[in-house]
Amino acid sequence: MKFSALFLATLAASTTAFAPPSTRSTVSTSSATLSAATLEAPESQTDSSAPVSENNDGSAMNNVEKDWEVKNEFVKDSDRVMPGRYANKSNSIAIPFLPRPTPLDGSHAGDYGFDPLGLSEKFDLYTLQESEIRHARLAMLAVVGWPLSELLAPDWMLQEGGCAPSVLNGVNPLSFVGIVGALGALGYLEIQTALRSNDETPMGRLHKRDMSAVWKYGVAGDYNWDPLNLYSSCGDDYKGRKGLRDVEVSHGRMAMLGITYFAFWEALTGHAIVENNMLFHPNLVFPLLVGGYVAWSQIYELGPLDKYPIDVRYTNEGEMKLKRLQKGWKETTEKSEESAAKVKKIFDGLDEKYDIYEKVGDVPKKIVESVKSTYKYW
Repeated sequence: MKFSALFLATLAASTTAFAPPSTRSTVSTSSATLSAATLEAPESQTDSSAPVSENNDGSAMNNVEKDWEVKNEFVKDSDRVMPGRYANKSNSIAIPFLPRPTPLDGSHAGDYGFDPLGLSEKFDLYTLQESEIRHARLAMLAVVGWPLSELLAPDWMLQEGGCAPSVLNGVNPLSFVGIVGALGALGYLEIQTALRSNDETPMGRLHKRDMSAVWKYGVAGDYNWDPLNLYSSCGDDYKGRKGLRDVEVSHGRMAMLGITYFAFWEALTGHAIVENNMLFHPNLVFPLLVGGYVAWSQIYELGPLDKYPIDVRYTNEGEMKLKRLQKGWKETTEKSEESAAKVKKIFDGLDEKYDIYEKVGDVPKKIVESVKSTYKYW
C-alpha cells in the first residue's frame, strides 16, 4: 500500500514538468495534498522572500530591490553603499577645474576627487586608502602631543629653544629610545593588520556588507577596535558608519597639514610652536577671530563645491540680517553723536565757569610729581 501511494505521488509530481504554466500550480497543489494524506509531512512551499527572478518575457517586476550575494548572504541596495555618487560629474569636486579621476566616484569616505597626480589610476586604491588613514590617525595623535610636550615636558626632554624632539629638530638619547619603541610597536601593528587581514573579523564582515556593491573588500583602516561603541553613535547602519569615516578622514587630513606646519616652523625659526601663539596662551585675538567667523557664517556661505567657480552668497536670511545690522549700527551711531554733543555742551559750560579742562589736564602731572617726591632716587 505504501509503495503504491509513493508511486502515485511521484508520478503526479513528475507530470508537472510537462504541464503548461497555467495548470502547473493546480497540479502542485494536488500533489502537496496527496503527500500530506499519505506521507509524514508535505513538501515545503516556495519561500516568498526569495530573490525575485525575471518573468518569462524577460521583464522584471517593478519596485523590487536587487539582492547581492555576500558569502551565502543577501544584501539589499537600501542596506549598503551604492557606487557612483559623483559618477555623473566629469570634474573633481575638490578641484573643479580638473577632471575627476575615474576611480574616485564618491563611493568611499572622504572621496572628493582630489588626485592631481593621478595616483589612484596607477596604484591599488585600497592600499592608498590604508596608507592615508594610518598617516591621518598618527597625525591626529601627533598634532595634540607635540604642543603638549612643549608645554608640560621638563626642559631636559626638549631640544634647544623648548622645541619638541623631531627629525628636523634633532633628538636626545632618551627621546631616541622612546621614538624607536613607538615605531617598533606601530610596525608590529602594520604587520598584523596589513594586506586586508581584517576581512573575517566581526567589523570586517559588517564592512564587507556595507561595501558589497562597490568592491569585494571592506573598509581600509578597519582594526575591529571600538571599545566605547562610538561607531554606531550616528546610526547603526551604513550611512552612519560612512559619515563617521568621513569625519575621521577630514580631521586626519587637517592634522597632517598641521603637524607638517609644526615641524617646518620650528626648523626654520628655532622657536617652539607654542611660543607667542594665540592658540596656547590667554589672549583676545583668538576669541575675536572665532566670533568674527561665527558672525560671517550667519550672513554668508559658500556655494556648492562641485560647481566652478565657487561663489560666496547670502544664507537664507543673510541679506535681511545684514540690513538689520547696518540699520542698527546707523541708529546707534546717530544716538551716540547726539549724546556726545549734549555732553560736550555741558562740559563747555562748566569750563567757562570753572576752567575744568586745564585743571583736569594738570592732574596727571601732579600725580607724577607727587610719586617722584616720595623716592629720592627718581
